[in-house]
Amino acid sequence: MKKSVQLLWRFFFIGAGIFLIILLLANFGVFGKMPSLQELENPSASLASEVIASDGTVMGKFYLQDRSNVEFKDISKNAVNALIATEDERFYTHSGIDGWALARAIGKLGSDGGGSTITQQLAKNLFTDNASTKNIVKRILQKLKEWIIAVKLERNFTKDEIVALYFNTVPFGDNVYGIRNASRTFFQKEPSLLTVNEAAVLVGMLKGNTIYNPRRDARRSQMRRNVVIDQMVKNNFIALAEAEKIKAEPIPLNYKKLDESTGIAPYFRDVVRDYMKKWCKEHKKANGDNYNIYQDGLKIYTTINPRMQLYAEEAVAKHLSALQKSYWTLPWIKTNSIWKGHEKILERGMKESDRWKNMEAEGIAEEDIRKSFQTKTRMKVFAWNNKRETDTLMTPFDSIRYHKMIIQTGFMAMDPFTGEVKAWVGGVNFKTFKYDHVNLNTKRQVGSTFKPILYAYAVENGFTPETPLPSGPINLGGKIITGSGGPMAVCLAYSKNPGAAYLMNQFGVKPVITFAQTAGIKSKLQPFPSLALGAAEISVYEMLQAYSMFPTNGMSTEPIFISRIEDKNGNILESYAPAQKMVLSEASAYTMTKMMKGVVDFGTGRRLRGMGLSNEIAGKTGTTNDNTDTWFIGFTPQLLAGGWVGCDDPFLKMVGEGNRTALPIWGYFMSSVLNDKTLAISKDAVFVQPESMKVETFMDYENFAEKYRNEPDAENPDAGSGTSSDFDQMQYSPEQNIGPESQLSKDEQKILQEAKKEPSAKPEEKKPEPKPEEKKPEKEKKGILNNLFKKKKPEAKPGSPGA
Repeated sequence: MKKSVQLLWRFFFIGAGIFLIILLLANFGVFGKMPSLQELENPSASLASEVIASDGTVMGKFYLQDRSNVEFKDISKNAVNALIATEDERFYTHSGIDGWALARAIGKLGSDGGGSTITQQLAKNLFTDNASTKNIVKRILQKLKEWIIAVKLERNFTKDEIVALYFNTVPFGDNVYGIRNASRTFFQKEPSLLTVNEAAVLVGMLKGNTIYNPRRDARRSQMRRNVVIDQMVKNNFIALAEAEKIKAEPIPLNYKKLDESTGIAPYFRDVVRDYMKKWCKEHKKANGDNYNIYQDGLKIYTTINPRMQLYAEEAVAKHLSALQKSYWTLPWIKTNSIWKGHEKILERGMKESDRWKNMEAEGIAEEDIRKSFQTKTRMKVFAWNNKRETDTLMTPFDSIRYHKMIIQTGFMAMDPFTGEVKAWVGGVNFKTFKYDHVNLNTKRQVGSTFKPILYAYAVENGFTPETPLPSGPINLGGKIITGSGGPMAVCLAYSKNPGAAYLMNQFGVKPVITFAQTAGIKSKLQPFPSLALGAAEISVYEMLQAYSMFPTNGMSTEPIFISRIEDKNGNILESYAPAQKMVLSEASAYTMTKMMKGVVDFGTGRRLRGMGLSNEIAGKTGTTNDNTDTWFIGFTPQLLAGGWVGCDDPFLKMVGEGNRTALPIWGYFMSSVLNDKTLAISKDAVFVQPESMKVETFMDYENFAEKYRNEPDAENPDAGSGTSSDFDQMQYSPEQNIGPESQLSKDEQKILQEAKKEPSAKPEEKKPEPKPEEKKPEKEKKGILNNLFKKKKPEAKPGSPGA
């Protein structure tokens, strides 16, 4: 053998030996940590946590990278074929490294494509660093690690599992990761339903998810899609004729990305986020690290019913859009005279704005900043329409004043027996107004909605609906309360203040406070006699818990909004049970319910009867001095709901009491709920008198109540900036076409509209109605809110934490 040949073989074997040694060293982590088998089986890529409604609807996500896992069986064959044809033609024949592709890449210096297989790309995406480094040594070591990991992946996973894992981890632009989220974001459908056109667009984006993003550049995206389709033809996945037909079609883009403002119940999801952040700090994974809401792919199952949530949002929009329209016509609002003496609020709002802070950070003088706030600028402001915004020309200062005069609300619905929160509307628009008016931290004066708590204590201590309560004047802690009296049931129905003052004087403040706290009021109640008239500041959340004792025959039920929390693999990390306790005898609870029915049948809440609601309803209106805070809380035998209406700054008063400003939201909501047969909230349900009370009879208050009535109702003796007559003279035309704040696809909107329609009766077909669990939808609807109206069998009723 020639010396030159010997030398060549020597170099070859030495080189091969050195290469093997380097591979071994790389495998043992000398050049950087290598993943263990456990890490290979459980990739650490950031996984979005999902908030899930009671019917399985994904309401929204919490993420740093928007990614959700999907199994191979749930990925369209079109997407798999497009990927194989474009990225790795010999995927099903190699073992992680494609020698032919590697030789081609080296021989042609990468001009005819790279040599990386799908498995190698997966290894690079999940387990290696220095992918974009210009340091050739680091890049070579990184490539070696890719090969080793790719081989390990091939040995431990099936080909289909590798494809699924790849699809679950690749980025698609717009901070969207994984085929499932990409399919939902760009086409509003599940990945199993992707067409060849759609699949080719998504796979085409993998070459460059910014330049081939169809939202950013439709022309480039279409060109890249056509390249993918040509590759599918070349690899015999589709016929040439079909390919040409598809290439002539536009991209069927239907873009909608879930963020903090989109999806179902944005205010509610923000409450869930706050709770889960705290939960994660208190709970650890098996490796000792705390859970991370943004990275660990938690599944947070909530009690929200999507239909009820949408009905609640629609009710708010329908009523408050009309109320706001009327509010703008008030003289003291039109002239801005209401702001006299409150200029500091606007000054504070200006200095707390992003505009002020940004200009100040740039070193702009305060004088110039103030001038900019008086210069008209093109901007978007909140408006009552489907988009909840409009373009306008306005000074930044005026926009601050404008937004502060937007009427706000907090509305919640719950099952009083299980505590499950079914709907949560924290305000009129989360995108513009982040402040939540339902949760425990938001407290407003409750006015006369506190009276049922006081009356319940009185009934529990021997008073009856027929017990006469005196007229005024009555001294209540130094303030003289005037007005008429009458039987206790009539005083509650008409919200007569002397009756409440008399009861407070009879029992004293401290026992009433103790009872209120037992019923579920967690807010600090000041020991002042004015508590009888609702001077206390309490949250909507607490008030609904307190009212739960009436329809449940005396059981106080804490509202719950999370049923269970699961990890990304479906393991239950925590489940919740409702907290309940008996706080009132069943006789007293039924007696109170009977009296609160009078509020609706002939008292301050009788407006509900004018809204077409004829079912059994009990409730109470509430209004504070000067109409600052207005309330209505009501319940049927199956559902409890209520809320507050007002402005964030208390001096911006409402016009009209709670029965005009807050009650209509309840009425619109309940009307939609009762007309939706799938919700099983019956118009025929009745409050059942307990067996222990069967011998008792109740006087017919309605037949003689009018003789005790004084105009106006004692709901709010101090009307302040306006009276109910002002309200009646104002333009009041409820908007019919403003949809819910939660964003739905067109198909889902259509389903919702169909659900509201009364079923058409067909006399000739009197077939028995199938049981709810036997009903099957004609066609399953897919999308971001897939299964939105797909009814499931009820699960066991676990509970969840408080707000």
